[in-house]
Amino acid sequence: MAGNKGLGRGYASLLGLNDVDELVKPTTPTTDTAGKEGAEILLSIADIDPNYEQPRKTFDETALAELAQSIATHGVIQPIVVTPIGKRFMIIAGERRFRASKLAGKTQIPAVIKHYTPQQIKEISLIENLQREDLNPIEAGRAIKTLMTEFNMTQEMAADRIGKSRSAIANTLRLLTLDEGVIELIEKGRLSAGHARTLVVVADKQQQYKLALKACDNQMNVREMEKAVKDYLNPKPKKPVNTERSLELEELVNNMQRAFATKVSAVGNGNKGRIYVDYFTKDDLDRICALVDDWMKVKFTEEEN
Repeated sequence: MAGNKGLGRGYASLLGLNDVDELVKPTTPTTDTAGKEGAEILLSIADIDPNYEQPRKTFDETALAELAQSIATHGVIQPIVVTPIGKRFMIIAGERRFRASKLAGKTQIPAVIKHYTPQQIKEISLIENLQREDLNPIEAGRAIKTLMTEFNMTQEMAADRIGKSRSAIANTLRLLTLDEGVIELIEKGRLSAGHARTLVVVADKQQQYKLALKACDNQMNVREMEKAVKDYLNPKPKKPVNTERSLELEELVNNMQRAFATKVSAVGNGNKGRIYVDYFTKDDLDRICALVDDWMKVKFTEEEN
């Protein structure tokens, strides 16, 4: 494996389409393709297979249809890159163009044949897709993780290989630690990576998902999402309720219990609350009503006099 160099000139250099191959050197060509190494030729689409190591698992159907329309009109402008696998060829770069060409009804596609080892194929496939920046954030995170695991890279090394900052790599990898439900929302395009990154600090996975549901489908912008997470992590303390009962309230409860000969309770304090008078039978209720009626009669009599 070559030294750890950046890829600022893009994956064209990486794949040997320019003068310098930055990352790998092709292996010795087989006899039947030796004369075709690096040259652009027309290959039958029926002889080409997708790369099973392709990090991108989903392709935008609308964008693919638009590209197919362009290819039907103008042809494939940039050749795909393939490597021989027995008597067939596997795509190293350009699967989207390959799919769109099939959709456009093409039977041949321009291609450049390169010879790489299986390890080189995997690394190139990962880096080519990551450089194009059209993977969804979760696909990108998984591709970066695979790149680091398979090739024993640190975050710094992966960042240099792909041509991104180490912080961008770290932020993308953090998305993989989120709740599976949140990850699914990102994959479906319902939650942006910016929204999702704010959830990394929330340890409770269920709360991550609840917060994500509140923000998905553009219900919140990222700033609002950050505030929602902050409010969850640092809830405002509730004002303590003054439940201390005054002596006057205690005396009132005691007097009412004696007057009604039943249980009387109070909830609240001397400023605000409720008083409950319990009754346990209909006779009990009738007795309490009679006591209140008698009190009202006495009260009205006193007022008239």
